[in-house]
Amino acid sequence: MDKFNILLAASEVVPFAKSGGLADVSGALPKALRAFGHDVRVVMPRYYIVDKEKYGLKALEGSLGVPMGSMAEAWATVYEGVLPGSDVPIYFIEHEGFFGRKGLYDEDGRGYDDNDNRFIFFSKAVMQLAKKLHLKPDVIHVNDWHTAAIPVLLNTTYAFDPDFQYTGSLLTIHNMQHQGKFYKGGMDVLGVGWEHFNADELEEFDGINLLKGGIVHADAINAVSQKYAQEIRTPEFGWGLDRLIDAKAYKLYGILNGIDYEEWSPAVDSFIPATFDLDDLSGKALCKSALQKEFDLPQRDEVPLIGLVGRLVEQKGITLLSAAMDELMKLDIQIVLLGTGEKWAENFFSECTAKYPEKFACYIGYRNDIAHKIEAGSDMFLMPSLFEPCGLNQIYSLRYGTLPIVHATGGLDDTIENYDSVHESGTGFKFYNATPEALIGTVQWAVNTWYQDRSGFEKLQHNAMLKRFNWEEAAQGYEDLYRHIMQGRLKNKEHK
Repeated sequence: MDKFNILLAASEVVPFAKSGGLADVSGALPKALRAFGHDVRVVMPRYYIVDKEKYGLKALEGSLGVPMGSMAEAWATVYEGVLPGSDVPIYFIEHEGFFGRKGLYDEDGRGYDDNDNRFIFFSKAVMQLAKKLHLKPDVIHVNDWHTAAIPVLLNTTYAFDPDFQYTGSLLTIHNMQHQGKFYKGGMDVLGVGWEHFNADELEEFDGINLLKGGIVHADAINAVSQKYAQEIRTPEFGWGLDRLIDAKAYKLYGILNGIDYEEWSPAVDSFIPATFDLDDLSGKALCKSALQKEFDLPQRDEVPLIGLVGRLVEQKGITLLSAAMDELMKLDIQIVLLGTGEKWAENFFSECTAKYPEKFACYIGYRNDIAHKIEAGSDMFLMPSLFEPCGLNQIYSLRYGTLPIVHATGGLDDTIENYDSVHESGTGFKFYNATPEALIGTVQWAVNTWYQDRSGFEKLQHNAMLKRFNWEEAAQGYEDLYRHIMQGRLKNKEHK
């Protein structure tokens, strides 16, 4: 079997820094690829929150020089460690001026004004690190706009560099909404030449769009589910780049994320009050009772308990949920919510707790232990996202026998099969229109199934708990894609 040299660059990696699903992927995929025998290395910024002592990070000898165009050369310290639970090396680019801050991308909801310079610097540092270590990667795997400048650099500044003679690039899109749009002066920092500031490459509305440049220059692009790969070709989900993506469809793929079943399994979960599994669900009832108690809800075993965990932002469908709340509260149900986000939403759901104390409770903030308890103790899990590139919580929910109620978009549509009462097939409940009415109707359907078709509900739980979305399978998809990229690069070089 071929062994590849893969360099994966990401702005966040679990467990060091996380704001979303990108961190989960960049923390888990390299381990799965390593298990296949590949030489995988990861690079990320050394943010203020990454504790060097805690993770046993060691500084590499000598500073790393990073040419920053009109900003002159910048210098970085590089620290090396390993991804916990593996032998996968991870490198941290330290620069106090760019990364010695509280947040990853923003503070108090406001993005840093120099995010362009910060992530152009990081992208260039990745290239310089590869040279310093003589890695000669077969593929550099970049993620979202933060590292999308790397395929551009590979095809321009480093096009004739012997260290990258056969290096291909893969750009994974985790969320198309965020594109890295900045003032055009960033071209002087990027330093690839103003001839690349055109509508076919980096230019958009007289500014630069880093994700756009990455899409154009990457050897292949993939989205984190098959459905999302199709959706980003449409105006509704393409955020202005749909026509470009459609034009590049020949190099577009969809690979669904996996999840870590060593962390997310009711059989081994250390955060929950009682473990359980398919052959004995009695522990789930104990988890439900404990969850009701923790959220100060009446401990009623007979009432269906619906959980929500997620950021309280527009993408996650919170406007749909807020519009539906009064109607939902007419049902004989309970809802628990864990999340943080937009202030109006935090206030709204806090007020709902006071308005419906017997039926609704929330924890504003994020705690991993509570997230696990909600997955284990709920009977159903609601995800009304307007769009969802992959989604992880619905996959966790399946493993815990907590039936997902989802808007059929992106990865939610790919991973959840709608209940068919005639054939007793399916793993959850889906609605197809992003409206409060559709959300209410589908929750009513799930609740009616709970009360009036308990054997059907239990069959759904059984189906759900048998489902697996492993990283091994996802890694196989990436391995095939890397091979395809490398063969394409080799052909191009031979033709030249």
